[in-house]
Amino acid sequence: MAITRILLVDDHALVRMGLMTLLNDQPDMEVVGEASTAAEAVNATEKLKPDVILMDIRLPGEGGIEATRQVTKRFPDSKVVMLTSFADDELILHAINAGAVGYVLKQVGNDELLRAIQAAARGDALLDPSTTARLLKRVREADRKAQDDAFRDLSDREMDVLVHLARGKTNAEIGSILNLSEKTVGNYIGNMFEKLGMRNRIELAAYAFEHHLFERFSREK
Repeated sequence: MAITRILLVDDHALVRMGLMTLLNDQPDMEVVGEASTAAEAVNATEKLKPDVILMDIRLPGEGGIEATRQVTKRFPDSKVVMLTSFADDELILHAINAGAVGYVLKQVGNDELLRAIQAAARGDALLDPSTTARLLKRVREADRKAQDDAFRDLSDREMDVLVHLARGKTNAEIGSILNLSEKTVGNYIGNMFEKLGMRNRIELAAYAFEHHLFERFSREK
């Protein structure tokens, strides 16, 4: 039976003691070390090479998120599960961006904590379903805003021209579709080169696809 080696990181000794008692009672788990600060967590990870780190999100010094960022960058085989006192979406997003594979509320039952450790040891991620839904919604909203911002300097008419340019239409064809002269279409395209820092039509078309221009237009129709 493979034993999952665990590092406990929390600045409260009683919390670490309770976790150690629970985890060392499991036949497939062993607590190999403890740490109470971010710096101690990084040093202990370097020394002990644990499979899973239970990391308190709020630690003295640099904090659990920065410790997670350093650990996951330097020791990618050690998987971090964040321990939190409450489901703060902002902190959880930062923790995931720092490399954590999951999080567990300190007040959850023992079974959920053990499942989170087992999932991390397998290389899987484990997030609470309700929080996952909220986080995904925020990520989608942020992505949508980023896509919209990509075109914020373009006028409505320039957007119309860009849509047809990205579909491979010539200036003459675009002019015919939009009831514009070929020269006017060329002027709009020149303006877009300047606004977006592009040099040619291929770059404009690639930019349009990269930032999901057609999805944006389908939302607005």
